[in-house]
Amino acid sequence: MRVLIQRVTSASVDIEGERVASIGKGFLLLVGFTSGDTPEIADKMVQKVAKLRIFADENGKTNLALADIGGEVLSVSQFTLYADCSQGNRPSFVKAMKAEEANALYAYFFASLKALFPALQGGVFQTDMQVSLVNEGPFTVLLDSQELFK
Repeated sequence: MRVLIQRVTSASVDIEGERVASIGKGFLLLVGFTSGDTPEIADKMVQKVAKLRIFADENGKTNLALADIGGEVLSVSQFTLYADCSQGNRPSFVKAMKAEEANALYAYFFASLKALFPALQGGVFQTDMQVSLVNEGPFTVLLDSQELFK
């Protein structure tokens, strides 16, 4: 499982010209799954996201977590996080979890995250979305469960 976290001052998702989600200061999460990912891995990733301290404290040090600043979360599924570009110039997505399985696991991840952040917003699974953001910093972190939970 991969979660690309972007610290944002704002982010939104539009589908066919209609705004379906938007947040202020917080995290934009781009979430992807691969074979072997489980609800247990999703739970660990939810905890990692919730506890990640990448907001500045009063001394300018990245010591504060999302809850500490009252931040918001926008979560968007993104199978392309598992793009393999090692062979040629056209990405392969064979490492991405199949859509039906990924949809169920994403729904589980989303519900688990919503239990911690009730104002959580999201995109629409397997839909062409236009995602806009203002990346603060810029500050972007990639969490990969295969690296974090060996």
